[in-house]
Amino acid sequence: MAEILPIRPWRYNRNLAERIDELTSPLFDVVSDKQRAALYQEPYNSIHLSVPQPPHPAERAQKLLQRWKEQGVILQDKLPAIYVYYQYFRLQGSAKEFCRKGFICHIRTYDWDEKVILRHENTIPKAVNDRTELLEKTQLHASATHGLYSDPTFELEKYMDEAIAFPVYETEDYQGVRDVLAVIHDKPVVDRFINLIEPKTIILADGHHRYEGSLSYKHSQQAKNPSHTGKEGYNYHLMYLTNTEADDLRILPTHRLISGMSSFHEADILKALEEDFIIKPIEDADTLNEVIVGKPWAFGLVFSERAYKVRLKPESLSKIKWHFPEVVKALDLTVMHYFIIEKALGIPGKEQRQSEHISFDRSFADCLQKVTQGTAQLAIITNEVSIEDVKRVCASGYTMPQKSTYFYPKVIGGFLFSSVQENEFATPIYYPF
Repeated sequence: MAEILPIRPWRYNRNLAERIDELTSPLFDVVSDKQRAALYQEPYNSIHLSVPQPPHPAERAQKLLQRWKEQGVILQDKLPAIYVYYQYFRLQGSAKEFCRKGFICHIRTYDWDEKVILRHENTIPKAVNDRTELLEKTQLHASATHGLYSDPTFELEKYMDEAIAFPVYETEDYQGVRDVLAVIHDKPVVDRFINLIEPKTIILADGHHRYEGSLSYKHSQQAKNPSHTGKEGYNYHLMYLTNTEADDLRILPTHRLISGMSSFHEADILKALEEDFIIKPIEDADTLNEVIVGKPWAFGLVFSERAYKVRLKPESLSKIKWHFPEVVKALDLTVMHYFIIEKALGIPGKEQRQSEHISFDRSFADCLQKVTQGTAQLAIITNEVSIEDVKRVCASGYTMPQKSTYFYPKVIGGFLFSSVQENEFATPIYYPF
């Protein structure tokens, strides 16, 4: 049972909302240092609540939030609602405009072993601790995580389409994506959202650290509250939900860059790969991403002067010694990390998460440039992960290799903030339904 509730968020006052472009911000785990420095110059930008500056960032956000409330910088909605959120975008090399349709709501914070919300990535403890501390101090969700549900009937889309015709906000974000927000107050329609989601299992697409921060916060508050009922605000989390059945859910590939290895010889690496891979030289490295597209267990290798397409021989898959279920072993990224990074490059699997020799880049062009300029010794070009792969791994109870998925576009912060402070979370007595 996935319990969701409408939200009564805090939003910028009408005068500030007229320049909403200047107030939105990227999520804490994708904002670059350069973006962060620029956004901090705008005193009312949402980044001051989502990624507060040191020292003592959580306390700083707490004091700022209180000041914004007192000064009317942000105001709380009078009525609970479902917030519809559409993202219009294009992909490189395609003329098609995509539209990812979804909605923002509160969802009960379920422990992993309840198997209502499923994860597909591991988290870094320090990042979780930072998110927990921020939530404890502010009692505010400054940005929504991204969850996935499945509905082949597309029942909710008709209500969302009707609402989005009357937007609350519309802006173009740092990704070049057009973000549009609308609201649904109609109680019977809100109930349709609640009832449709109730029997669903939710896959967490983005926001694992923020969600685990909510879990940690819930447990700590529950332990402190002898009158705990399960209905308190600390039991809920802010989430943006989208339908996996839609064609506009995109997962972009994340390529691997290898650098700083003292013993690195192209000939030795290729020799180590010969037994398990079919290796084909590629004259033009610029075409590598096209050469491997859609082919299972196929990768591009870009060295300083040569490029290759390599594809695992099917009979070699059984050689993987890692103790994963078959569904995880069969992933492209498991194949890459086991056969290329561990066996050929000599970086053991248990060291790969923290290895200083491995970095990640979503831009194919950047990968080529870094190898050409000598800042990387090798680029390993990968295919995108399918949503079906994500579903299968989640169902297995295991997680994917690090940096497996990059759901695109990213949700932005600043459209709304959701309080779990009890007097702000509770449904007002004047709610007419």
